[in-house]
Amino acid sequence: MFIFRPGRMKLKTCFVAVFVSLPLLSTMPSLAQVNLPVLGNSVSGTISTQQEYEYGREFLRSVRRETLLLDDPLIQEYIISLTYKLAATSELTDHRLDFVLIDSDVLNAFAAPGGIIGVNAGLFLYADNEGQMASVLAHELAHISQRHYARSIEEARASTLPNMAGLLASLVIAAAAGGDAGQAALMTSQAIGVENQLRFSRSNEEEADRIGIRNLYNAGFDPQDMAGMFEQMLRMRGFSRRPPEFLSTHPLDENRIADSRNRANSYGFVGHIPNPEFLLMKERVVMHYATNLESEIDSRQRALPRLNGQQADAARYGIALAQLKSGRTIDAVETLETLLQKNPTSITYAMLAADIAREAQNFEKAFAILEEQLRINPGNHPLTMNYATTLASAGRFSDAARVLELHSQSHPNDMQLWYDLAEIQGQAGNISKVHQARAEYFICIGDFTHAREQLAFAMDLEKERLARARIQQRLDYIRDITTRFYR
Repeated sequence: MFIFRPGRMKLKTCFVAVFVSLPLLSTMPSLAQVNLPVLGNSVSGTISTQQEYEYGREFLRSVRRETLLLDDPLIQEYIISLTYKLAATSELTDHRLDFVLIDSDVLNAFAAPGGIIGVNAGLFLYADNEGQMASVLAHELAHISQRHYARSIEEARASTLPNMAGLLASLVIAAAAGGDAGQAALMTSQAIGVENQLRFSRSNEEEADRIGIRNLYNAGFDPQDMAGMFEQMLRMRGFSRRPPEFLSTHPLDENRIADSRNRANSYGFVGHIPNPEFLLMKERVVMHYATNLESEIDSRQRALPRLNGQQADAARYGIALAQLKSGRTIDAVETLETLLQKNPTSITYAMLAADIAREAQNFEKAFAILEEQLRINPGNHPLTMNYATTLASAGRFSDAARVLELHSQSHPNDMQLWYDLAEIQGQAGNISKVHQARAEYFICIGDFTHAREQLAFAMDLEKERLARARIQQRLDYIRDITTRFYR
């Protein structure tokens, strides 16, 4: 379910401008609008991992509030699964990770203190295989496991940005930038100082490369894929007017690529079995940004005779996606049928089949597909969100609300879930729960003023004691978190 959220997307120029004078954190009134945590004037001593975790959650709220995120549960789940596969063989000691998928076709990824992993959807467009995708994530995980953010603060106490608050603000700029306007704002003299704070030292980058390559190997990927991805980025820098954002914070040259090759050569051969999901997610991203769907369909149909295996399956999946987006549901059913016959248990194929059936108003078929899949995969996030969407599309708003309320217990920090639930509760006529779901959405993006307001509205409507107690508990939570992090 792709939903535009009013009021969250005004960032390309105004948000970067808010942060170009970060040394004035304590005095600039405009920063109050962003609600970055006040974390002290300087760092003294080592920042604990728990502090990093808590700071990271505040940064995550800022990113959610100020950047355009891509609402695609399938892609999100793929990134989470791939990252945790890498985390299992990494040097991370704290595996509490959170993820953001940014709706930008620019090649970029970042990590923030406390286990925050951010990925631009554009990373899929430029990675040739899953190993290259994994290499970027492994590199970012290494920055987290080696605590390079905390170490960089210790090494730069006398700089213009000597505290974690400044670093978090800088990271939001890096996450949000990507368009020409963002780049123009970053060219101001003060903004260059912000950008430089994000540049790790050469030793930090070398360490992240070395540990990332080892992580790739231990996780079953070809360690040469990191150098392969670096070469992709270097080619883009040479032939594109808009080089990868990743290079603005991770400087790259031929020596670094050669070093990565040499390190990879010290490891043995890895017979990595390609994951077909990577190519399918790549197709989803391609079709999300496609401006000429008919051209995309035609190019894949012409290429199919030369393709086989996973490449052919991905091409057919892309064709079916484009046909659905073009309103050609009958054609999409025929294209997808070949894939379903080959792999009838695929969640990705089943989700598309349900989407096609829903678009054709064949809700009975859509429910049958999703309910069977949920029977096999209970609690699966993409399937559950799709099921709730289908229930709402069929006018079964109360049923959809019950599904999302139950699912929120295992996904309490999913801002899209709360946004959707507020909309559905409104259609179901449950006004108190509209306000409560909106409050949770505002908590996810760090807008505590509006969260308190929504909870107050709900409290006025609720008469049942247990419901009022739950609302009061959330009000107490907001008071606690704002007392600890904000002044």
